[in-house]
Amino acid sequence: MVSTKWKQMVMERREADLAAGGPIRILGIETSCDETSAAVIENGRTILSNVISSQIESHKRFGGVVPEVASRHHVENITLIIEQALQEASCTWDDIHAIAVTYGPGLVGALLVGVAAAKSIAFARGIPLVGVHHIAGHIYANRFAKEFEFPLLALVVSGGHTELVYMKEHGSYEIIGQTRDDAVGEAYDKVARSLGLPYPGGPHIDRLAQEGTASIPLPRAWLEAGSYDFSFSGLKSAVLNVLHNANQRGETIEAAELAASFQASVVEVLVEKTFRLIQERPVKQLLLAGGVAANKGLRAALASRAAVEGVELLIPPLSLCTDNAAMIAGAGYIVYQKGILADMDLNGIASLPLQ
Repeated sequence: MVSTKWKQMVMERREADLAAGGPIRILGIETSCDETSAAVIENGRTILSNVISSQIESHKRFGGVVPEVASRHHVENITLIIEQALQEASCTWDDIHAIAVTYGPGLVGALLVGVAAAKSIAFARGIPLVGVHHIAGHIYANRFAKEFEFPLLALVVSGGHTELVYMKEHGSYEIIGQTRDDAVGEAYDKVARSLGLPYPGGPHIDRLAQEGTASIPLPRAWLEAGSYDFSFSGLKSAVLNVLHNANQRGETIEAAELAASFQASVVEVLVEKTFRLIQERPVKQLLLAGGVAANKGLRAALASRAAVEGVELLIPPLSLCTDNAAMIAGAGYIVYQKGILADMDLNGIASLPLQ
């Protein structure tokens, strides 16, 4: 009963705020993995603050993210990060019109920290609450660079996701292709580990790839004809085989050559499948989204091909490629505009489909 009264109250508040016609400020909260972040966004596109506390140093010695450690750091930092985001935005709680929080997908323990904080604040202060899909956030990071023009295609590349998402309007997502095994970011980290590079491995592979040439033959997983799905487990295994065979023969593989060869295989498949789809469907913009959007080799290849094909390419600034709360608030603004408010039963969902 109390939750029902709160929901009715915040729905009425939303209608009043929209009717007033002033700027809408949303506080975003992101705790899906190993970044604790809070941000204040105005009208979905203006960043007033975006505070990020990274846990990379804590997880580096383990070679990857430890869920229990990540959750503990979120608990320790979440209150301070939210307070700092409000302070940097020169806002008080009276200036916040809604709270947007990542509720999936991600590490469930980490998600629960952000969701619990968002629900507590929303309930205590009578502020509308919206749940945001993490990948939708990555897609909407591009909107800080330029307004969307539909229909558009988003290539999502991150540590846990590799997807081609077609959008006909705001908040509408059609997944046309996705990974069948390893996500591209996961493959980067595993290859980096095999080369003795520190976590996270993606930036180190990208740096080495710029120094070497793609001289080592590695497979491209095109899958069956007409498929827009991806597969990187075979490529990862091929890299391990190259290293193992060289070790058996007492030979040394140049890390830069192997990194360049691996990256060339990944980028070719990503780019070719993306533009094959663009040739089959009407697309006004191509968006690159996710942590791997920071990869220089992929950015350059997409930019070159987009120029040839005459397709506008949007890429978020580097500061918005990795997990952050600004992108969550940006995507949350669309959810808020549509009137899709969350209840107090909002929960963290580790495997949440994009819909």
